[in-house]
Amino acid sequence: MHDLVIRNGKIVDGSGNEAFMGDIAIDGDRITKIGFIKDQGKEEIDAEGHLVTPGWVDIHTHYDGQVCWDSYLTPSCWHGVTTVVMGNCGVGFAPVKPGTEEFLVQLMEGVEDIPGVALNEGVSWDWESFPEYLDSIGKNNYAMDIGAMIGHGPIRSYVMGMDRCQGKEEASDSEIAEMAKITREAIEAGALGFSTSRTYLHRDKFGEYVPGTEATAKEMRKIANTIADLGQGTLEIVSDWMDQDIELDWVKEFVEKSDRTLTYAQTGGNPLETWKYCEENFPKGVKIRPQFPGRPTGMLFSLESTVHPFIAHPSYAEIADKTLEEKVAAMKDESFKQKMLSEEPAVDKNHMIYTLMMSFDKQFPMNEIPDYEPSYEASIAGIAESSNKSVMEVM
Repeated sequence: MHDLVIRNGKIVDGSGNEAFMGDIAIDGDRITKIGFIKDQGKEEIDAEGHLVTPGWVDIHTHYDGQVCWDSYLTPSCWHGVTTVVMGNCGVGFAPVKPGTEEFLVQLMEGVEDIPGVALNEGVSWDWESFPEYLDSIGKNNYAMDIGAMIGHGPIRSYVMGMDRCQGKEEASDSEIAEMAKITREAIEAGALGFSTSRTYLHRDKFGEYVPGTEATAKEMRKIANTIADLGQGTLEIVSDWMDQDIELDWVKEFVEKSDRTLTYAQTGGNPLETWKYCEENFPKGVKIRPQFPGRPTGMLFSLESTVHPFIAHPSYAEIADKTLEEKVAAMKDESFKQKMLSEEPAVDKNHMIYTLMMSFDKQFPMNEIPDYEPSYEASIAGIAESSNKSVMEVM
């Protein structure tokens, strides 16, 4: 008799082979048989009509705060995820000096649209260093496995201070050495690696670029070489410049001279050139891989989100700090409405953020029950055509 038998499921085993119908037997913490199983199980699950797959590993999440109050890490646990990696995009909550917690909340709120109210109420802040953060969350029991990276934002603000960490001011040699030391201590304590954001898409709650966006290649090279010398950990980067020498020089040095892995999300430039480099060099043992979604990334736009089609209009800046109700009232005012509709967004038309805001054929009003395969006619562009209005007026 087996401990557990899952019967009648459509099994996708992760090998790349075709799915097949069958049963799975589990004894202890091991799968012991796959196929048609005659023996009974102490517990049995009828999986008819369901897929049975290995657990999914989600390498890009932002549960850094949610781990403090949600042992199930919803909604990931609802979708077959059994391992999550958090601390991506250079944001996180450690290290942190007492009294600067709100700064890190505002970074996370701006980059990931996670409400600051939830973070302020839910995060325990019973740590200062990253090893102490791991110790804190390690006291909890979770429904899945969790890995964490240390973010460039918290490190830079901890070392340089909130006033200097976000601008173009370069870190001193001693500050760079301290950042590298903190990175080393974090990885030695159990961090999976180091992450950084190098894209103008990522801004804090107030629109300022996140720490590390414009850090020098010298700073990036020192931290990368620390990981290489340590022989542990990975490096994750989100960058507008992955196809340019300003980034590729130190990236290539890191991946070609060490056995460490770098994963990246490219947010600007020519992605095919970078991808070509990966494909040509990965078989040679160069561990650089793009992070690529299995389906197009979706974004929610609202007057309370960090990005939406009006965010870069000069007139919107006049009401940006008002409450939602006050924003709606102002935009219903006919004179204010016409002024805003006459403006062009103050953003580089070649930048990805302009494409995000202005791709009206891919923007759809959201109902209570989302339609994940809407028609063009249901898009803002489609509605504008059928109603003989401009897309911005429809918005």
